[in-house]
Formats: sequence, structure tokens, C-alpha cells
Amino acid sequence: MFSGIIAAIGRITELAPRNDGTPTVRLTVDAGRLGLDDVALGDSIACNGVCLTVVDKRDDDFCVDVSPETLACTIGLDVPGEINLEKALRLSDRLGGHLVSGHVDGVGEVLRFDPVGDNRLLEIRAPEALAKYIARKGSITVNGVSLTTNTVSGACFAINLIPHTLEATTLGNLQQGSRVNLEIDLIARYVERMLNCDDAV
Repeated sequence: MFSGIIAAIGRITELAPRNDGTPTVRLTVDAGRLGLDDVALGDSIACNGVCLTVVDKRDDDFCVDVSPETLACTIGLDVPGEINLEKALRLSDRLGGHLVSGHVDGVGEVLRFDPVGDNRLLEIRAPEALAKYIARKGSITVNGVSLTTNTVSGACFAINLIPHTLEATTLGNLQQGSRVNLEIDLIARYVERMLNCDDAV
């Protein structure tokens, strides 16, 4: 479990197929400012909002294996470049953002990324199937970042990004047409399940 509060901007430095005959890809990630002293093999790190398992670690970088299924339903893990990083929560940690599972629900498209003073207006079109889970002033995760929606219209929603978010995450690199990983609010997911549980019986 994660909070959506990004701890560091890392960088995928290498992608290589595993040597065991499977289509799984191993990523090497430069951890940037993310301290790895307390990270053990088997721990989870969210990479651009995707929960991945550490399978190797050195002083300043770590490796994760990514399945074809994960590559097919996410964005940003198939090429070298910057990614948002967050270590899994401890039970004693503050929940500064919202509860994030690290399971991407869909890939959205940036429609607008316009300056508004020092801030940025970010408008995203989500897959139609996710529209019912996105609420005005609700929580959503974009590339691993916990954000609050300002307006919602159908499958499109808008967010105001403050300078700190632009500097501390990779969201400052977005532009019109960029694709982003989206995770809906866990509460919305379980509310729907409870409301429809009679249909499943």
C-alpha cells in the first residue's frame, strides 16, 4: 500500500529480457534521492504508480521484473526515462495523500497542460469505463501521484498542479497528448462492489 506522496524522481536506465526464456523484462532503476538502506529484496516500490517487487539492489539502484501484462496496461515502464518513486507504507507512517494500491486501472490522455500563474491546469481524459469512479473533489492517482480533482465532465477531469508538485514529480514534464497511468480511489471501487453485490449472487 502507498500514499501517492512521491519520495523521489528515479530513472529507468536499462531494460533487458530475462535469461530464463520468459517474456518478462527486468528494469534497472536509478533511485535518485530515494534512500535504499531500508529496502530489502522482496519489498515493494511504486514506479510511476505501478507496484513492483525489488529483485536486486545495489547502493544507488534497484531492479524489478515487469510482466508483459503489466507493460500492456501501463505507460512509462517500457523505455528509459524518469519515473516517480515511492516506497511502500509502514503502518506507522502518515497518510499524506490517500490510500493507493499501486494497481493501475487504466491509461489516460492529457488534453490540456496550461500555465495558470505559477500553477498548471492539467486536464485528462480517462477511459470511459473509469468515468463513474471519478468524482469532483475526489482523489485520483496520476503516475503514482495522489491528486484531487477540481472538475469532472464525463470521463474528463481537471486538476490544479502547484509548483511543489511540478518540481517534486515527473508531472512537470507532461504535455498535450501525453499518456498517464491512472488509479481510481479505492473507496469508490469498494462502494461499487457493495452496491452491486446482490447482482453477483
